[in-house]
Amino acid sequence: MGRKSPYPAEFRNDAVALYRAAGGKRTYAAVAADVGVTGETLRSWVRQADELAGRSNRDEQATAESRDEELARLRAENGRLRKAEKGVGTRAGDPAPGGPVFREGDEGMTLRWDFISTYRTDFGVQRMCRVLQVSRSGFYRWIAGAKAREVRQDADEALVAEIREIHTEHKGTYGVRRVHAELRGFGHTVNRKRVERLMRRHGLQGLHLRRRKRTTIPDRLAPPAPDLVQRDFQAGQLNEKWCGDITYVQVGSTWLYLACVLDVCSRRVLGWSMATHMRTELVTDALKMAVATRGGSVDGVIFHADRGSQYTAAAFAQVCDGFTIRRSMGRGGSSYDNALAESFWQGLKRETMHQRLFSTVRQARLEIFQWLTYYNARRRHSSLNYLSPVEFEQQHLRAAKLSLTA
Repeated sequence: MGRKSPYPAEFRNDAVALYRAAGGKRTYAAVAADVGVTGETLRSWVRQADELAGRSNRDEQATAESRDEELARLRAENGRLRKAEKGVGTRAGDPAPGGPVFREGDEGMTLRWDFISTYRTDFGVQRMCRVLQVSRSGFYRWIAGAKAREVRQDADEALVAEIREIHTEHKGTYGVRRVHAELRGFGHTVNRKRVERLMRRHGLQGLHLRRRKRTTIPDRLAPPAPDLVQRDFQAGQLNEKWCGDITYVQVGSTWLYLACVLDVCSRRVLGWSMATHMRTELVTDALKMAVATRGGSVDGVIFHADRGSQYTAAAFAQVCDGFTIRRSMGRGGSSYDNALAESFWQGLKRETMHQRLFSTVRQARLEIFQWLTYYNARRRHSSLNYLSPVEFEQQHLRAAKLSLTA
């Protein structure tokens, strides 16, 4: 009998679904790198899944899911077009700003210089400068700097193309600071204000936070654990403090619940679990996955959560005791006592559910799993000096080894 896999069945199934969703456009190695396993491991999981289910069965499910996803995409696109149509006729009789007719709103100096340059043979520079109340010397200085402006314009256009590529690659979620960090990561020496100016000019912006509902349902009778964190969400070492929480995602007319475990030091998601229920196994499965991610030995780590009934349950306490995990709980009704987890949920919902609704549980699971693996491996985190959690852990471990050898 083969050795039992350290990865939960839920994680393996989601990894297989992520590979299949690529439709052959991504290799095993590429998908495995995002998931955090080897290419051969992922290949063996796909092979095992193929043996358990018939190919025709899977193709029928994939076809039905594709129809659902395409229908959802078309509905969203239709909604965007309806909104766009509302403003089509607004001031339709006005000439476009920056066009050949000088109109109200074109008072900027560059637009005045452009206008004078275009029509100077028809009306003369002196007359137009007098009418537009600008100096001739200023106009001629502007003419002399045309070559330098052209060079800057070319450089800006090249930079905007890279910014668009980064913005698109990260599904429109990156704002100025993360785009700037990504450019610097690619070796560009560029001022953040320049990136901000170009993104504003071209209508590129990240997604913003939205308010969320409270989901914690406390068990008034269960004895709470002490608060060992006291709102101090900083840690000098990995596996010093963990935190966890539950959130929900609307799927059609039902709900999908998600529990996660994060390392406070690296902000890495160590374990997660998704289900259509909020029973205690939702949080115990996420905790067991986190322990497996850390190799099975996490003696003394603090696990901090709210006072939800799942975290105060005796079954969860037994799992913590079995791994020698020290339980910690914030006060009831205070989101600040578990602020790190709350911030994480805001990021996930902002970047996966912005102005959209999942139509099937399978679609929701796949996209959330894809975002979680992206978050760990590639998403730059502001509190980690704009490194991804995995990059931060690798850097942290290298620094620890160097200090030991010194």
